[in-house]
Amino acid sequence: MADQSQASVAYGVFNETSEHEKRVALTPEIVTRLKKSGVRCLIEKGAGDAALFSDEDYEKAGAQVVDRQAVIDGAQAFGFVDRPDAALIDALPKGSWVIGMLGSFTDQAYVDSLQAHGLVAVAIEKLPRQLSSAQSMDEMTSQNSVMGYKAALVAANAYGSFFPMMTTAAGTIRPAKVLVLGAGIAGLQAIATARRLGAVVTAYDVRPASKNEVLSLGAKFLDLGLDFSKGQGEGGYARALTPEEQAQQQAAVDAKAAGFDVIITTAKVPGRKPPVLLTKAGVDGLKRGAVVVDCAASGLGGNVEGSAPEQTIVTANGVQIIGAPTLSSEVATTASNLLARNVADVLVHYIRDGKLAVDLSEELDDKMVVAGRPAEPASADAASKE
Repeated sequence: MADQSQASVAYGVFNETSEHEKRVALTPEIVTRLKKSGVRCLIEKGAGDAALFSDEDYEKAGAQVVDRQAVIDGAQAFGFVDRPDAALIDALPKGSWVIGMLGSFTDQAYVDSLQAHGLVAVAIEKLPRQLSSAQSMDEMTSQNSVMGYKAALVAANAYGSFFPMMTTAAGTIRPAKVLVLGAGIAGLQAIATARRLGAVVTAYDVRPASKNEVLSLGAKFLDLGLDFSKGQGEGGYARALTPEEQAQQQAAVDAKAAGFDVIITTAKVPGRKPPVLLTKAGVDGLKRGAVVVDCAASGLGGNVEGSAPEQTIVTANGVQIIGAPTLSSEVATTASNLLARNVADVLVHYIRDGKLAVDLSEELDDKMVVAGRPAEPASADAASKE
């Protein structure tokens, strides 16, 4: 985090805890970090309770613990676990900054609302992650990593046997066979955690490049017995699969899934319908006692047909389908510290000469500021025509 000792920015965070949310967008550790950057912090009373941070912890770190209206009145920038709802948007003063995962890729109406209310909106989902300077701001990576870790623990807890091989006086218990579908950040963490627990882990992802990452963690890459390598797309890139090939691929995954005790799916797409990775036919083919953890279960559907968010469904053939989209919240203390660091580093990036400012010549600013962008100067060619 850059040194901004001359900054005089007030940063506010609200109590966002709900039935399934325990995280908070500011922790005492980050209050201390922000003080070094000249940022004064205000936090709503009780905001950190569910993540095991008390109001006294915040006060000792130097934050002001106040009621919601005092946060609104006293801060210029606001950080969020979830995006602010319509009532809070109405309450925020014009010119306030809103920082968080705002769903800007899929909800233009929401972005338009922020713009109409005169707010400056910084959408972390648009962070250009390829920049080395952006790594500490990458909330998606930090929270998906927590999600993948917890998914393996939830699966192990629900499974009716051991994950590792156990040799006992009564005989040897074979290790659990775990299949992870989706080898992104969450999937890789699920693989690593299940491996640490002693399971035999296999993974699959539609991206060919993911195979080496899976193998590097000591897992196997699922062999579907299909060859789609013939032909190539424009410019030498891999071509898109035809609908017929996609159907073959899905059928092969469903068939292979029958050989596993535990399946974890991690292909979560914020604001959009998740891709189906395991169909009803695949679920029906699983053995009695199998456990499926769907990290992408949502109101729009999930990676697993038949899953539902925050519900455990037992099928007629005795398979547990656990819809678990909020697993990061179940590791609330560490997840909050990571998330708070991500959001705070985004905030500090925009502090220039002691004030919040947007510079569209900066790639981070140009990509992430989705509302309240300053007017760009007319080009010389445009000016010459006037």
